[in-house]
Amino acid sequence: MKKLIPVFCLSLLSLQGFGQEKSGKNSRKEEKRQKIAAAIKSEEEGVIAYRKQTAFGLQLRTNGYGLFFELGRMKTPRWSDVYSIELTEIKHPKEEKSGNINGSFNNSFIYGKINNFYAVKLGYGRQYIFGQKGNKNGIAVIGLAEAGLSLGLLRPYYLDIADGNDRRAVKYESADSLLFLGVQPGGAILGSSGIGKGWDEIKVKPGAFLKLGLRFDFNKYNDKLQALQIGFSIEGYGDKIPQMAFVKQEQVFYQGHLAFVFGGRK
Repeated sequence: MKKLIPVFCLSLLSLQGFGQEKSGKNSRKEEKRQKIAAAIKSEEEGVIAYRKQTAFGLQLRTNGYGLFFELGRMKTPRWSDVYSIELTEIKHPKEEKSGNINGSFNNSFIYGKINNFYAVKLGYGRQYIFGQKGNKNGIAVIGLAEAGLSLGLLRPYYLDIADGNDRRAVKYESADSLLFLGVQPGGAILGSSGIGKGWDEIKVKPGAFLKLGLRFDFNKYNDKLQALQIGFSIEGYGDKIPQMAFVKQEQVFYQGHLAFVFGGRK
């Protein structure tokens, strides 16, 4: 009888452990079912909820074009923190393309342009959900505000010039300015030298930017982002930016934008 008591106790403990394990499994299954049910309900009601959001954007600006990447983290049901990197090219309003007047195989060019101007922006901001979709076929309205560092990049603009019997690439500087502008006797502009020139001569102009926008998310599924965005931004630099010859050089730039945004949420 004494020998049976330990066996009985071990059996009882085993049954108890098995019961607890089964109860734990049931609890986890129930928790999983509740999460799935909540996700389905959220999907049907069009409620945007996530821990992390990644977004890519292609934008047309009133003075150029650009693209951006965003990483967002939701802090409350309406507020999110956003970290972004953006690349844009800023065009001067006086830019006007001229045809290749000296041969059909030459590139078109912009007369008087002396630098291409790009900007790389690193920003932090907040997003606020003004209105949820209401249902999966609705549209969510999201406001955003960002600010941060803007690095202006100036790349010299080169032209192919016929200088007597020679053909060479020149940029706008004191030694070649008459050739560059096509007013030196014996010289003629053939066309632009193309996108491959000037990358080893880039000058950096540090500055800052502020960006405001309104985003309309129309994707049916809340784990996907598909939206149109309209907005306005301002950026300023420590020095004036020389883009064109014989025109006023700007230091502060204002622009509107229209962007297509897509991405995912987890």
